[in-house]
Amino acid sequence: MSLSHVVLSSGRSIELTELRMSSTYGGMLEGYPCKRINDMKVSGLQREAERAFSLAPVHLIAPFREYPDETAGPFGPVEVLPSVACIGVFSSTAIAPELDPVLHHSALTVAWFQPAPDVPSGEHADLALRSMRWEELAQDYEL
Repeated sequence: MSLSHVVLSSGRSIELTELRMSSTYGGMLEGYPCKRINDMKVSGLQREAERAFSLAPVHLIAPFREYPDETAGPFGPVEVLPSVACIGVFSSTAIAPELDPVLHHSALTVAWFQPAPDVPSGEHADLALRSMRWEELAQDYEL
């Protein structure tokens, strides 16, 4: 059962079969969002995806970084990531045309950040997510 369908810019329809969301800065007790903290958040999300879903390749969509007009602290300027960190498992039809479509499918785990806790869906999903090059990133599997 899929949670939603996303239509990629290429026209390929992919199914979201699992989704994990968390607050980007949840549990941050001290400091402020800056490049150093955000680099750790981004690489941590990718490592988490690789550990949790080791059967499919993992793709990280680089997040948009915002620089509000605030006074820099001891760790440099304030840099803010979107507020929700996401890991999603997507599947679609097989990439290789010679594979039996009943017995094979393709899969990809994606890590990304988004501004709200919305499930990506249809042609209204974030453009960065919809712009993925599925044929280059995903891997075919036998069911």
